[in-house]
Amino acid sequence: MAQIGLEMTSEEEKTIRLLETRIRQLILKFMQLKEDNEELLNELVKKDSELQEVKQQNKQLEANYANLKLARMLEIGDQDVAEAKQRIARLVRDVDKCIALLKGMGLENPES
Repeated sequence: MAQIGLEMTSEEEKTIRLLETRIRQLILKFMQLKEDNEELLNELVKKDSELQEVKQQNKQLEANYANLKLARMLEIGDQDVAEAKQRIARLVRDVDKCIALLKGMGLENPES
C-alpha cells in the first residue's frame, strides 16, 4: 500500500489490518447489541402492557371484593333485623301473657 509517495512497512500494514479487523468486529458487536436492545425494548413494552392489564384486573377484583363485603354486611344486617323482629315479637307475646295473667288475677292496673 502506498499513500502519497510514502511506503508503509510490513509492521504498519499489519497494524492497519489488525485495526480494520477490530473495527469490523466492533461494528458487528454493535449491530448485535443494537438488535438485542430492540428485542429487550419490545419485551419491556410487552411486559408493561401485561402489568397494566394485571393492575386493571387487580383494581376490578378489589372493587368486586368491596362489593362482596358490603353485600355480606347487608346480608348479616338483614339477618340481624329478622332476628331482632322475632325477639321483639316474642317479648310482646310474653308481655301480652303477663297482662292476661294480671287481668285474670284482677290486677289489671296495679297503679290505680
